[in-house]
Amino acid sequence: MKTTLINNCLTFQPEGRIDSNNAPAVEQEIMAALNETPDVDVVMDAEKLEYISSAGLRVLLMLLESVKKSLTVINVSPEVYDIFEVTGFSKLMDVKKRLREISVEGCDEIGSGAYGRVYRIDPETIAKLYAPSVDLAVVERERDISQKAFLMGIPTAISYDVVKCGDCYGVVYELLDAQTLAQVITETPDRLTEITVRCAGLLKGLHRIVPGANSGLENRKDEFLGWIDSISEYVTAAEADTLRNFIRSVPDRDTLLHGDFNFKNIMLRHDEFQIIDIGDAAIGHPVFDLGMMMQVYVIMPEGLGREKGEAEVKRMLGFEPAKAAEVWHTLCGAYFGLSSSEEIDAMTAKLMPYGILWNLYHRINRARGDSGMMSMLVDKILRGELLPAIRQSQPLDF
Repeated sequence: MKTTLINNCLTFQPEGRIDSNNAPAVEQEIMAALNETPDVDVVMDAEKLEYISSAGLRVLLMLLESVKKSLTVINVSPEVYDIFEVTGFSKLMDVKKRLREISVEGCDEIGSGAYGRVYRIDPETIAKLYAPSVDLAVVERERDISQKAFLMGIPTAISYDVVKCGDCYGVVYELLDAQTLAQVITETPDRLTEITVRCAGLLKGLHRIVPGANSGLENRKDEFLGWIDSISEYVTAAEADTLRNFIRSVPDRDTLLHGDFNFKNIMLRHDEFQIIDIGDAAIGHPVFDLGMMMQVYVIMPEGLGREKGEAEVKRMLGFEPAKAAEVWHTLCGAYFGLSSSEEIDAMTAKLMPYGILWNLYHRINRARGDSGMMSMLVDKILRGELLPAIRQSQPLDF
């Protein structure tokens, strides 16, 4: 059995079987290593473990009782995981299944964004693969939230397992013969208005859902307030207070927020909508979702177009950039029941500070580690756009 100690984490890597024949020797080896380094986190890497008997489980139970910090069992094969499940050990300790490896070579890419890409794996399933920088915990959170959303009655695609593809983690969803809405309006542009109006109805429906106190969803206001604390070294105390007061002024709501509502995250299957990305779901006022959409369809096309060109904007949107303004105009009108361009323009101006806030939030988070870029974004977007917009902002009345 291989034993390693890295960053105050002691890892055991057993091979083959742990049964009555070798359990005493395994126990002795584990306890000797643990006695030498008692104040550590412990990981049992079961990637090469083929079988564990009751004698082996008793060794793990002894280890659990001896560890002063945490014990995690990782990379467990489906066969060994079944043993943990049947015996109840998966409830005693943190047991993680080995991730299924997949390949997307030769698969059609049906969507892409800042943090990942979506591929059609076969006629029945798609996989959303995140960028290598995205932590496994983030991916598992999306899978868990997707499952909770499905149980709430939200039209989400059924999520299966978390998978690995090279250096990327992802989530597999069941989606038979479905297209993203971005693909639909690209192939049938005459459906843009119809699709967008229906999307406005879907979004309003999501905003009528109250997940409840036990949903486990974050409060969006609290997230933004915490984010302001994280950039405190780049802003003045007065600027930070202005941001906090602006966010605190948003009326409290306990309704469901999607967090990333756009035409690449919604699939059309048999003329019914299904959401494939709800990992950023939270609770709060609908303005946070609408501001996010403004960032995607109003602010980002113009800014990204100047910086990187039309091709990059098209990749991010999933359709021709020229359609973005029409999508927002139609959705805003349908969501609020507005009929005239003047009314829609007035509402767009009212929501603009929240769109700029999201733009700053996303760009700051992608620039983490680059202090020069962080300072430039704060100076350009916070001081040049957001603070002036906040000073002219109007109270929310919806």
